[in-house]
Amino acid sequence: MRVALYQCPPLPLDVAGNLQRLHQLALEAKGADLLVLPEMFLTGYNIGVDAVSVLAEVHNGESAQQIARIAKTAGIAILYGYPERTEDGQIYNAVQLIDANGERICNYRKTHLFGDLDHSMFSAGSDEFPVVELNGWKLGFLICYDLEFPENARRLALAGAELILVPTANMIPFDFVADVTVRSRAFENQCYVAYANYCGHEGDIHYCGQSSIAAPDGSRIAQAGLDEALIVGELDRQLMVDSRAANRYLIDRRPELYGELNKS
Repeated sequence: MRVALYQCPPLPLDVAGNLQRLHQLALEAKGADLLVLPEMFLTGYNIGVDAVSVLAEVHNGESAQQIARIAKTAGIAILYGYPERTEDGQIYNAVQLIDANGERICNYRKTHLFGDLDHSMFSAGSDEFPVVELNGWKLGFLICYDLEFPENARRLALAGAELILVPTANMIPFDFVADVTVRSRAFENQCYVAYANYCGHEGDIHYCGQSSIAAPDGSRIAQAGLDEALIVGELDRQLMVDSRAANRYLIDRRPELYGELNKS
């Protein structure tokens, strides 16, 4: 499977503009099977509680329907970030996967909220870590700060995830996450990790870029720098099989020793 990541400066408060550039991107990424966009791509991330309240949409709302049409027209699956409003009025930092036929496959809500920025705008997602299949690969989902808790990636790997998709909005001074943590999560869980970040700035936030696709052996099969880029990597199942044979982390675990980790 060929996976494309779009690293870009955010276009805050401009849903129509973001949908327009998504349409162009989907055409440019033709030949890839999946296009992954950053966290809160639809609206921008650092936009404040009032704007989030106005721009939040239901998971099957107007923007989702338009993205479904884009996916079907371009023949590519799309994972995008957006503020999700639920029937009970809660607003979540969410991502949604739409396949190349325009069908909504999965919706995931960020579970670990980052600082006052996230907590002021969103409710935390519940205990739902879906693993779904696309083009013969099993996909799991995390959003930005979620990846920095190793239990989240391990949980997905144990549920069968072969590729963990991570739309993100990671900023300076947390470059270490993009540079090191992404590869570490791939290596320790023997799966691919695709990390799609912003670049440029948004208000007082300066994003660190460095989007990448990390392989189970800890290598990078695609990497962006600090500027806007569309990068593509091809997943190699045999590489994953060979890496899992060499590094048996998932098999050699002794969960009976880890009970204290679940006690607070």
